[in-house]
Amino acid sequence: MSPVATRGPVRIVGTGLLGTSIGLALRALGVDVVLADPSRTALAIAQDLGAGRLPAADDPPVALVVVAAPPDVVADVVAAELAAHPGAVVTDVASVKTAVRDALVSAGADLARYVGSHPMAGRERSGPTAAQAQLFAARPWVIVDSGHASDEALLAVRSLAVDLGAVPVAMDAEGHDDAVALVSHLPQIAASLVAARLVRAEPEALALAGQGLRDTTRIAASDAALWAGILSANAGPVRELLTGLRDDLDRVLAALDKGSVASLARVVETGNQGVGRIPGKHGGAPRAFEVVTVLVPDTPGELARLLTEIGEAGVNLEDLHLEHSPGQPVGLASISVLPGHTGRLTDVLGARGWRIAGEEQHA
Repeated sequence: MSPVATRGPVRIVGTGLLGTSIGLALRALGVDVVLADPSRTALAIAQDLGAGRLPAADDPPVALVVVAAPPDVVADVVAAELAAHPGAVVTDVASVKTAVRDALVSAGADLARYVGSHPMAGRERSGPTAAQAQLFAARPWVIVDSGHASDEALLAVRSLAVDLGAVPVAMDAEGHDDAVALVSHLPQIAASLVAARLVRAEPEALALAGQGLRDTTRIAASDAALWAGILSANAGPVRELLTGLRDDLDRVLAALDKGSVASLARVVETGNQGVGRIPGKHGGAPRAFEVVTVLVPDTPGELARLLTEIGEAGVNLEDLHLEHSPGQPVGLASISVLPGHTGRLTDVLGARGWRIAGEEQHA
């Protein structure tokens, strides 16, 4: 448990998805949590969920403040909390760090007690009702030192991340903003733009939608107001990436105009190379897996039975992907295993009545 959290209550300002999830996780550890939010409804829901309590007149001094406010007001809220709680360490969990730091410097805030942070965790749904105590488990939690933070403040925020099951990652503000622009903000824009093409799509076309479209557009269901603030706050890095993507699209259009099959192939091949660089299981280097696809009846308990019998086969499941076709009585479970294990897995599952879709594929 955070050495600061043991000395007094933790104050959470903002009871949306992240703030409420942090409160739930801290309460599960027995930490006293005080909640604050200008929205009475969000505050009441977070309190009812067990994420914390309202402040009391006889509360001891706050030791740690976590600001989970929208990106366009987070710097103002952090500055206000630093002033209101002169003995507390204050962190924020906004997804953009440079703008917050610069605003606090301009405001003359006490940066010795401030540490920027950003848990790389979230959901398409927003608000306190989407909160989960385990939201941060095994997820990176970026910790950003402004260059002025005290060792105690840095330790407090690092300990908070560890206590909530996250993996602390130290970065500077600019490096963080460049990184999230690439791995989070650009994918959000791409997903939203692709999904926007579906608004006027014919029903007959949508009826053909498969898992590829669902995978590509999953995050397009994210909160529009929240993302408008995030993208605006990180406009520079996002714009640079979009400019590069626009150039890539121009090259694709030129290849289509010219009928250049080789150029189109290079686009896909470069994408293959990029996917290959995404860290694999446990954050290590990506590994080659073999995939066995099993037809799973769309009835209660069948998926659980499949997972149990994979374990009984003595084969470790490295990854699992589910695909559901509209109107079909079965789903497809693509089971990733280490090379050399597919034969045993298909034999065991086949003997237990499972239908294997085609031959094992190589990923």
